[in-house]
Amino acid sequence: MSREFDIFNGDADGLCALHQLRLAEPRPEAELVTGVKRDIKLLARLTSRAAAGDRLTVLDISLDANREALNELLGRGCQVFYADHHFAGELPAAPGLRAHIDPDPEVCTALIVDRLLQGRFRPWAVAAAFGDNLHETAIQAAREAGIEGEELAVLRELGELINYNGYGATVADLHFPPQDLYLALKPYADPWEFARRSPALAVLRQGFAADLAFARACPPCRQGEGGRVYLFPAAPWSRRVAGVFSNEKARERPELAHALLVDNGEGTFMASVRAPITDRRGADALCRQFPTGGGRAGAAGINALPAALREQFINQFLATFSR
Repeated sequence: MSREFDIFNGDADGLCALHQLRLAEPRPEAELVTGVKRDIKLLARLTSRAAAGDRLTVLDISLDANREALNELLGRGCQVFYADHHFAGELPAAPGLRAHIDPDPEVCTALIVDRLLQGRFRPWAVAAAFGDNLHETAIQAAREAGIEGEELAVLRELGELINYNGYGATVADLHFPPQDLYLALKPYADPWEFARRSPALAVLRQGFAADLAFARACPPCRQGEGGRVYLFPAAPWSRRVAGVFSNEKARERPELAHALLVDNGEGTFMASVRAPITDRRGADALCRQFPTGGGRAGAAGINALPAALREQFINQFLATFSR
């Protein structure tokens, strides 16, 4: 008997993309496979389990980073639906793969799903776009659906808080494991009802405010004409707030690029890079030059930058985005 697996990134985009799909086509029997935002090689978890005929839905994780496992699963006879907005490289030529890949820097995975569903659950896609720091895109998508004012403000907070929950070195850093947060969303087709009734948001709101206060007290450690670099200590709050802080700084100075280095406490740093909002290019190319780096043109990262390469990375960042 074939099985169902839903594999998704642990941030707002992954959760909201899956939520839209399952509102349209419920699969209560599907096993959830996810993790912290930086845990993107999720298909490797299934290479010893999935079999011919199993159906895999894969959302918001780079195909290129999962290529080896994907090829193995397709060769085994698995049926794979894949939607994503990260760099993919060449798509496997396999009859079992249905891929919807769009690396446009103004697009997120939830908006790709929104297209496929013809806007049926648009508010969740808007929330995801806010979470991915695509504010203009989110506002435009909301405007097309007649969403504005206080309703739009709720979607922005919802997306940013769900996204905030995905950041950490391990699930232990998070307020909620991503699969638990998805299960909390699952009963709600209406995001505003979820915002009114879910106790999870109160927990995230409180943690968000406390973590962001620590982050805002940290000045840039380096600055050039085209970008700013921040350095955070090895602490759970640093890891949790990394994405939100990077997005906030990017919106604060949209003409500049931003890099945040978080000490992993083991001789490496986690790096988050945001290209200028006014020109969302170059972040992925920069990060792929270093071990464990990847992402998309507008926002990318490095999971474990060796301390010995820190200065090289900073210099390369400032050179890449110099004006």
